[in-house]
Amino acid sequence: MAAPQLHAAERRAIVQGVEDRGLLQAIQVAIGDEKTAPSNRLDARRRARQAADSATALLRSEGYYDYTVTPDIGEGERPQPVVRIEIGPRTHLAPPEVRWTGEAPPVEVQAAVAKAIALKPGAPARAADVLAAEGRAVGAVQERGFANAKAADRQVTVEHLDQTMHVVFQIATDKLVRLDGLKMEIKGRTRRAWLGRLAPWKTGETYTPAKVAEFERRLLDTQVYESVTVALAPAPNPDGLTPVVVSLADRARHSFEFGAGYSTTEGADIDIRLSTYNPFGRGDTLTYEARYASLANTNDLGSLVGVKLALPDFSAPGRTLTVEPAFFQSVTNAYVETGGRLSGDITQRYGKTSFITLGASVSQSQVNDKETGIIHILTLRLLGAFALDRSDNPLDPHTGYKINARIEPTQIEGDEQLPYVKAQAEASYYLPIGLLANTVLAFRGHLGSIIGGRLAAVPAPDRFYAGGGGSVRGYVYQSVGPHYADNTPVGGLSLVEASAEVRHSFTNTLGGVLFFDTGSVGTQIQPDFRHTDASVGIGFRYNLGFAPIRADLAFPLTNPNNKGINEQPFQVYISIGQSF
Repeated sequence: MAAPQLHAAERRAIVQGVEDRGLLQAIQVAIGDEKTAPSNRLDARRRARQAADSATALLRSEGYYDYTVTPDIGEGERPQPVVRIEIGPRTHLAPPEVRWTGEAPPVEVQAAVAKAIALKPGAPARAADVLAAEGRAVGAVQERGFANAKAADRQVTVEHLDQTMHVVFQIATDKLVRLDGLKMEIKGRTRRAWLGRLAPWKTGETYTPAKVAEFERRLLDTQVYESVTVALAPAPNPDGLTPVVVSLADRARHSFEFGAGYSTTEGADIDIRLSTYNPFGRGDTLTYEARYASLANTNDLGSLVGVKLALPDFSAPGRTLTVEPAFFQSVTNAYVETGGRLSGDITQRYGKTSFITLGASVSQSQVNDKETGIIHILTLRLLGAFALDRSDNPLDPHTGYKINARIEPTQIEGDEQLPYVKAQAEASYYLPIGLLANTVLAFRGHLGSIIGGRLAAVPAPDRFYAGGGGSVRGYVYQSVGPHYADNTPVGGLSLVEASAEVRHSFTNTLGGVLFFDTGSVGTQIQPDFRHTDASVGIGFRYNLGFAPIRADLAFPLTNPNNKGINEQPFQVYISIGQSF
């Protein structure tokens, strides 16, 4: 990888007279940088005027209307541009007013609009707050059935005598919209009867943007369409009801995916997938998968051959049924497992990013590990899982939180007989810092326990392990926790992991991270907080727009000669998306 050549930026102008650090930083960002210093006095004066215009716009947007902004330059042939600022008193909001263009909506709608505006008299007169309030006002009208409501020209008056801003929102409404059924424009294999069952409204029901958006989301979630368009018809039917027009175009019927990778600690892997989209005309996907892997420094192999059928909106909207038979061989430093598995689960989506999953699986396998040698077992397992994502971006979160939990009642039969419950929960939290939120504090915690199990009797594939890129960085995969005499990981009945990161964006594309990871694997069902391994590290981020490329360099704080197969003083991880 070639590192890009970076040039030191030259500030377009020096800002003087602003003591508030947050406001000063915002002004400097608004003014911007130049790649080179001014070439002469004329160039410096031009830059000072540009900087003054940018500073003025920023001050007005933040509610400072009694400012004095003076562009100037220093001495010499190549002087430094300067912007001198007296910010003056801040303007505050007077009670806002709403006026209706045309016929006013019912009183209850007007009350909802007043509540949605939520501009507190006396608050700073920030332009962003006024615009957001206007958007909320229009949204409140549309949510109550007036689909064609829109904002007209708002009236904003600033009184310099008492530093107040008077805002009059003007909103144009139209007739109340009541929904009819679907008008379908389908290019492909989708069944009309299935599509009709997805609409979350009944004929004659008052229009709400949320229900139309939910219908579109259900179609997009299937991922089998090249394009999805959902919109109200331009005009109502003679009966006064408005149809919803849905246009669908199938994506290519088949897709082929090939992936390959190599790790010095985990070996090489090849992944091949062939997917068939919408074969039964109900947004379904049939995927054939083959995977091959070789464990580094051994002659062992890992592989999987399977088929997965995903049926979205199964028996109810937002509910996906997944059935997957597979034959597999799992090879790790701790164990080798070979067998077959049949699994199925139903996932119900609530809102945009909340999911509950119920499932079951049965597998017949041969397990070879250091403790038991070769055993043959039949595993019967139930699954209950919950996922909630309230972060602003799943691949690069800056604010919010995530919570995941799963519980797996398990019955082992065969050479071992044992019932137990495997439970685990994970949570992440993200806190932006600073006016521009270019620094984020990120925290993650993960707890797990196998209840009712004995370490020697729980099959090695079901035990907890820690260490590696998605766990405690800096340690070889599965190397955190107890080991046998030959350094083979034992695994455990409990798990605790924690991570903390300071993420900072230096520019729109470049960022850095400092992180601390810790974790332990215990031989008892209670998590072991006393014998933890920890690591520290630094990371580089390059923002692709939708997600960052992540490169992390992690250093174990425990002697690496006591950890893992590949005894290295550090580990490097490269992937797309933040570590958590």
